[in-house]
Amino acid sequence: MIGGSSVGEFRFEQDLVRALLRDQHPDLAELELRDVDGGWDNQQWRLGPDLAVRMPRTERAPDLLRMEQKWLPVLAGRLPLPTPVPVRTAEPSELFEHTWTVARWVEGDPADHAPITRADSAEVLAGFLNALHRPAPADAPANPARGIPMAAMRHDFDGWFTVIARDPNAKAAREILEQAVAAPVWDGPPLWLHGDLHPANVVVRDGMLAGVIDFGELCAGDPATDLAAAWVLLPEGAASRFFDAYEHADEATVARARGWAVWRALALIGIGRNGRLGLPGGKPTWEPAGHATLDRVLA
Repeated sequence: MIGGSSVGEFRFEQDLVRALLRDQHPDLAELELRDVDGGWDNQQWRLGPDLAVRMPRTERAPDLLRMEQKWLPVLAGRLPLPTPVPVRTAEPSELFEHTWTVARWVEGDPADHAPITRADSAEVLAGFLNALHRPAPADAPANPARGIPMAAMRHDFDGWFTVIARDPNAKAAREILEQAVAAPVWDGPPLWLHGDLHPANVVVRDGMLAGVIDFGELCAGDPATDLAAAWVLLPEGAASRFFDAYEHADEATVARARGWAVWRALALIGIGRNGRLGLPGGKPTWEPAGHATLDRVLA
């Protein structure tokens, strides 16, 4: 970890952010700067009314920011929801050894704090993914854990299920994963994927999906990874409404998406439980989001 600390423990101070702005973007340096809760690989501040500063705080975070800096401006113009498009980039300097970003602020509350409650968010999410899920160029990034066949992750299944070992639904959840492994694999061209659609990476206003953030896992591959959001993000009963509005979902793709939803639920539960127990890197708001996802995908 940058600074030698675990995620959730290490925080940069505002004085450093202000100094960095004065050094590389002095016209922005006197705007109001406010701390923002949350963030995993990057720490974020709100800068003035319309901007955000994002600084990497894990070893992998600088590469994720470079990914956003390169590709999100290319894609954002066709996306129907607000995204944190980089408007300024900063290079490593004597003050800070990594790149960092000034991006558009996306107004709303993270869905792990204010869940999506409006069923018509199904069409909003489908519209966003219909616009994003287009064939990616040959130089689009690949991701070793996103957009790939679930069979490649099967060796990790037992470890995932330790977080719900005593849950009566564990057997049914494992069956969904096995069905995802058995389903025909994606045989279309690799499509652009967000890669990390979970409650902390979308924002909500008045119960409606209002923006998508954190594109650091942006990659190309099987859209089923993103389609898990039908259960991870939307309220109960909205998944079928979502798939009615989405363009690419045949029966096999839905089966794979359900498997990805189980995988995401287990990850949310595990990270959330660490937070509830006060362990480094934990996010206590994620555990209930994970259980809600599992309930919806098993319904």
